[in-house]
Amino acid sequence: MKKMILSTAVLGLLAFASCKNEAKQTTEEANETTTVAVENELATAKATFGVRGNCAMCKSTIEKAAKSVEGVSSANWDVKKKQITIAFNGDKTNEEALHNAIAASGYDTEKSVGSEDAYKELPACCKYDHEMAMSLEE
Repeated sequence: MKKMILSTAVLGLLAFASCKNEAKQTTEEANETTTVAVENELATAKATFGVRGNCAMCKSTIEKAAKSVEGVSSANWDVKKKQITIAFNGDKTNEEALHNAIAASGYDTEKSVGSEDAYKELPACCKYDHEMAMSLEE
């Protein structure tokens, strides 16, 4: 009799654990779908263009400048390629605003010249050659 009760209890626990894992998986899938939907809602456009700079400190400043623009969901500047890729909501901003924000932080882009005052305030390692090529291929 005790074996039968114990067996029933073990089967009940296994069934409960199985249901719990299925519910957890369904919740995780729903969360992933929601995250993708929110990202797609935020990032309706993508821009990639050249930005002059030298180092990891430049990367931080350039990405921060791009992300400061309303509607930008992500920004990634590639140090080697001298190229930034930005995902943004096209209803809230445009590529010109992105160029202007980065230029205001002291960095030249393909369409905007960096602010001289901001450039003078950059650390020594970030003082790039104004004739440097942009959008370099590896």
